[in-house]
Amino acid sequence: MSKKSGLREQNLKTLDPSKLTPLTPEVISRQATINIGTIGHVAHGKSTVVKAISGVQTVRFKNELERNITIKLGYANAKIFCAKDGKVPRPQSYKAYGSSKEDSPPCDAPGYEGAEMELLRHVSFVDCPGHDILMATMLNGAAVMDGALLLIAANESCPQPQTSEHLAAVEIMRLKHIIILQNKIDLISESVAANQHEAITSFIQGTIAEGAPVVPISAQLKYNVDAVCEYIVKKIPVPVRSASYITAAG
Repeated sequence: MSKKSGLREQNLKTLDPSKLTPLTPEVISRQATINIGTIGHVAHGKSTVVKAISGVQTVRFKNELERNITIKLGYANAKIFCAKDGKVPRPQSYKAYGSSKEDSPPCDAPGYEGAEMELLRHVSFVDCPGHDILMATMLNGAAVMDGALLLIAANESCPQPQTSEHLAAVEIMRLKHIIILQNKIDLISESVAANQHEAITSFIQGTIAEGAPVVPISAQLKYNVDAVCEYIVKKIPVPVRSASYITAAG
């Protein structure tokens, strides 16, 4: 462990490249090993949820900031931790930080401050634009996804045009691992949220997303973001990739 950065050292003199996996602590300490896309209709909260998880604002360019929409693909990395102490209740035991976070930060869940946290995932988010004229850009992003977060705004009817189009796109890509985020629940009543949940369930029937978890969140208020982190860890497997490049580099 590097005392300066709090990150594990990647030393090929002590590591066997043939035994490295996408979840080896020395690997995920410094490198994201899974790509997760954010998809869905324009202004449903894709960039906001990425910022809530990673702390990174993916809307960066002048024309994006002026119009408050994603135009180019946005990228942000995040580390997801879980408290080692099994006494910390779920989902509060899960916490996400930016990519540079040390590997063993203290838990900050109320009543469990200081409990040791374990790094479980290092995720690279691909933030896709939701506007209809930017579907080609979205498809480029879908090509590298291992899983996806489908954002559906709770204060609008479901499905919206790009909700359907983005789901169809990842279905073509045969992307099997999808988590649905019912966003903006802070703007509606409980009964409206329940009715829309039924609409979402009906919408995904017969699609590749059928049976996917539907997580109510408020990305703006960071409500239930810990639950999203737990679902990412438990529902989106990290793909096995070749480590031959490491061997070559050594």
